Amino acid sequence: RTQPSNQISRNWETMASKQKHKPVEVEQEEEESVGPILVEKLEGINGITAADIKKLKEKGLCTVESVAYTLKKELLTIKGFSDGKVDKLHLEAAKLIPMGFTTAAEFHKTRSDNIQLTTGSKELDKLLQGGMETGSITELFGEFRTGKTQLCHTLCVTCQLPLDQGGGEGKALYIDTEGNFRPERLLSIAERYKLDGNVVLDNVAYARAYNSDHQSQLLVQASAMMAESRFALLIVDSATALYRTDFSGRGELAARQMHLARFLRTLLRIADEFGVAVVITNQVVAQVDGGSVFQADPKKPIGGNIMAHASTTRLYLKKGRDETRICKVYDSPCLPEEECKFAILPDGIGDAEEK
Repeated sequence: RTQPSNQISRNWETMASKQKHKPVEVEQEEEESVGPILVEKLEGINGITAADIKKLKEKGLCTVESVAYTLKKELLTIKGFSDGKVDKLHLEAAKLIPMGFTTAAEFHKTRSDNIQLTTGSKELDKLLQGGMETGSITELFGEFRTGKTQLCHTLCVTCQLPLDQGGGEGKALYIDTEGNFRPERLLSIAERYKLDGNVVLDNVAYARAYNSDHQSQLLVQASAMMAESRFALLIVDSATALYRTDFSGRGELAARQMHLARFLRTLLRIADEFGVAVVITNQVVAQVDGGSVFQADPKKPIGGNIMAHASTTRLYLKKGRDETRICKVYDSPCLPEEECKFAILPDGIGDAEEK
């Protein structure tokens, strides 16, 4: 997959120098220069009308990138779109979006411009070589009370910090499937970073998902919001909880996995299009087969191979003593399989104190 040109990068540092200690209100002109190309750019080209653009946006395709990345058969499901119309859309989108080969040197340069969002813990940032990576999916899995949701709350605040403080100078979008989101936690974390609590809350878009279909539909709204304003973070807490109840038994396993795969594919597309850091939480299940007897830790994340292949980085969170938690790199294309300790504090995620 070629690296998107609109990846969140350190080009935003010029804007960071203007506003140092508060979440940044991004100007539209600046956003257009480095952000995704809005789908309106295609209007009037090669017979593409305003009505066509409206239908694309209703489908959740708000950027030229999303049109270029979408399968032809999916575009043909839009009412009034013929083979010829879809071919024109793909042709014009391909002229604006680089989708061919590039050199490893150019790709390396693009990746070096990526930013990481601080987790609030220096040890955890060190383990992740800077923090949560933008433009990819990071999965947090573990038992209850291991700090998954607390880490998500902390990231909602740190993503709004200036770049020189480990932030992304953007808003956060939080999809909650279990009812664990608590805005009062954001206020205490904002106080730690000396940010205006009301501004921090205004910069977090929240939605409660009630079933797996609704969960997927919210991503359509998320794409539209990200096309209009600058976001640095998308959280789904938890990505798999609703699938465990909406689909039951082996008879629905194939349907569940296909639905989950489409949801994760959309998340990956959003990470590619908008360069946001996508963080999802996942639950675990105890292995009850014969092999689990010989394992020190028989728990494994749910979602199977579909979830394993979709997540770029997988982090396993475990309980420690008192407020201490342990994070282990379970799978990553570039991070070593190491672990570190962190703590859940009144003002968010921080470093564990040595006792």
